[in-house]
Amino acid sequence: MIKLTLRRGKEESLLRRHPWIFSGAILSADGTPEEGDVVDVHTADGAFVARGHCGVGSIAVRVLTFDPDEAVDRTFWERRLAAAYGVRRALGLTDSAQTTCYRLVHGEGDGLPGLVIDLYGTTAVMQAHSVGMYIAREEIAEALRRVYGPEKLTAVYDKSSGTVPPKSGVGAVDGYLWRMPAAGEAEGWIREGGNRFRADWEGGQKTGFFIDQRENRALVGRYARGRRVLNTFCYTGGFSVYAVQGGAAAVDSVDSSEKAVRLCTENMELAKPEIPHREIVSDALTFVREMPAGAYDLVILDPPAFAKHHKVLGHALQGYKRLNAAAIAKMPAGGILFTFSCSQAVSREQFRTAVFSAAAAAGRGVRILHQLTQPADHPVNIYHPEGEYLKGLVLYVE
Repeated sequence: MIKLTLRRGKEESLLRRHPWIFSGAILSADGTPEEGDVVDVHTADGAFVARGHCGVGSIAVRVLTFDPDEAVDRTFWERRLAAAYGVRRALGLTDSAQTTCYRLVHGEGDGLPGLVIDLYGTTAVMQAHSVGMYIAREEIAEALRRVYGPEKLTAVYDKSSGTVPPKSGVGAVDGYLWRMPAAGEAEGWIREGGNRFRADWEGGQKTGFFIDQRENRALVGRYARGRRVLNTFCYTGGFSVYAVQGGAAAVDSVDSSEKAVRLCTENMELAKPEIPHREIVSDALTFVREMPAGAYDLVILDPPAFAKHHKVLGHALQGYKRLNAAAIAKMPAGGILFTFSCSQAVSREQFRTAVFSAAAAAGRGVRILHQLTQPADHPVNIYHPEGEYLKGLVLYVE
């Protein structure tokens, strides 16, 4: 196995069990590692500190283990996946009839940096965010089959073409790594909180459904009764469905993607709303700026990540400020605003400051009712606070 040696003193973060090693910390390599190789990392004095996947770019190694005796082999994958499954079982997610989708592996939060696995019914959808995880995808699929057994897992779908580093040259193509012969074509029907949705893991965004907003959607349902609801960046219409089930007076769902709006329409038809509902294809910021003042008394702002890395952080914070200022300015007194950021590069404090600046720019008083985050099946490694990517605020606009 290839050995990497750190510059003197650069092992401190690893001794605190942070799972990333940056390229500037590497002094030398004993051999020529390829992207995706499993490498050992040693201090300048020759002591073992970590083993992980080699990468190209600012993150040189994603750590898989700090134990020199733990090999990254068949039993490693099964052991880590079984541990992740145990957490979800403790959360009551693995055998729930009301919620049949959940995240099994959340990267660093489950000791598997660079890997995401979501379960939709009996189909596991995998995304590799590193070459090392992509190379290991067949082993991971086999380990999933051993952990779940044939009754709980009928297919493993790899959706890594859009997440593997684009310059890696691995030629990732989405497709099934394994499927039971009797499984047939996957229809993608799932339940969340008793509501029925279609999850499009083959053609949709991310792994097919935004599982991380499950608890926040339920909170929208609690506030929706009697309110006129606007759901921007609606995608599958999850927030809209919960608003309908919560007794909203009317719901409008807005997204710039016609495909997303069609999926929202399909999910709303499943909900059989007896209230006015419209699906609108429009740029969300433009729609919010042009909507009549007081038209909605519950507004949801759940945009895609404005900042995927720190180089664009300033522009992202201005984007959050503009979007939130436009919404706050148009809301009636007593209106409720649910606002989110899913940008890992934006901290909780930075997002809160951007929303504070938006309220000040709109000249409105606001009160924070809730501070929201991702659910427990998206755990945060305590040594890797960067894993807390989803931030949300529920505001009462005066």
